[in-house]
Amino acid sequence: MTLALDGVRVLDMTHVQSGPSATQLLAWLGADVVKVEAPGGDVTRGQLRDVPEADSLYFTMLNCNKRSITLNVKTERGREILTALIRGADVLVENFAPGAVERMGFPWERIREINPRIVYASIKGFGPGPYMDFKAYEVVAQAMGGSMATTGFEDGPPLATGAQIGDSGTGIHAVAAVLAALLQRERTGRGQRVDVAMQHAVLNLCRVKLRDQQRLAHGPLAEYPNEDFGDEVPRSGNASGGGQPGWAVRCAPGGPNDYVYVIVQPQGWQPLAALIGRPELADDPEWSTPQARLPKLAKMFQLIEEWTATLPKRQVLHHLNRANIPCGPILSTREIIEDPALADNDMIVEVDHPHRGTFTTVGNPLKLSDSPTTITTPPLLGQHNHEIYIGELGLSQDELPRLQEQGVI
Repeated sequence: MTLALDGVRVLDMTHVQSGPSATQLLAWLGADVVKVEAPGGDVTRGQLRDVPEADSLYFTMLNCNKRSITLNVKTERGREILTALIRGADVLVENFAPGAVERMGFPWERIREINPRIVYASIKGFGPGPYMDFKAYEVVAQAMGGSMATTGFEDGPPLATGAQIGDSGTGIHAVAAVLAALLQRERTGRGQRVDVAMQHAVLNLCRVKLRDQQRLAHGPLAEYPNEDFGDEVPRSGNASGGGQPGWAVRCAPGGPNDYVYVIVQPQGWQPLAALIGRPELADDPEWSTPQARLPKLAKMFQLIEEWTATLPKRQVLHHLNRANIPCGPILSTREIIEDPALADNDMIVEVDHPHRGTFTTVGNPLKLSDSPTTITTPPLLGQHNHEIYIGELGLSQDELPRLQEQGVI
């Protein structure tokens, strides 16, 4: 079956996470993604290594479905080969430090001259301005994009989220931009430059907090559990932050992840009151309306927790779903990796690797009915040098060993 991006060639000049997460999604959608690595390889091949002499899980879980070639673009012959690769590509993605690609001799103007149809996607930490040369990491992006200031409890420090919204979140934004540029190319015949900044991606994901910042001008945020409000959106613990109040309530036996997150909709109060053994609250004017409950959200969730704390979270989940009350158990990483439903949905996938054996990874969250994804093992370093350099670029058989001796590949 033809996949959505069949025939699209992507040069993947990325490393670590933000770029590789983007190019892996493009590969899962059917693009031919050629990972161009320095002869030493992506640094994550050796980071956080758990199996000696094997590529780390950090690398393998971000680079499935790709091909790998090695290339030293600091050499004259390496730059000539990169020029040929650019000429035959549809997309180039890079996440080097600002100015690095230009120092290689490949500013956007040069890339566009080599291939006017190419989509050049550049992922950086920050946009133009005073932050441009800051070094960007996942949690730095969270800090400067609005996430950390609004995550945590009121009396505690700002906290990072476990979701990689700075790196992989930026990668998803980059994929959207690349696909839009490819679609526009169908109409114009021209490629274009795509710029995505990690800080900007995190900010986009934090828009509801900017909504609340503006609402503060008109008074306290009633749906927040906080008692005092200054002139900035406070950290609000596990509050839902939306129109319907929610909280994580403890369940039996009281372990670190024995919680269920419960949303209390207006229509859910009557069945919820019955479940927790307080049916009289459904008609009590002090509790019966959302407006009456807002000033005492902490007490409301305390009453709910007095019931949930007596039951395991799966049993709580069963009762709440039967009553059509929005909820979800807090699933640990172990529970997720062992969840048969996620496996059945191809979101937890087992992949064979020549050096590691089998490893578990996350599947493609983008489900296209006519473009099903098969997750294949990530490439070994330079695994496809012969295939691409000789079979596709037309280099001679005897040049390849010379390039290796000269440190070009």
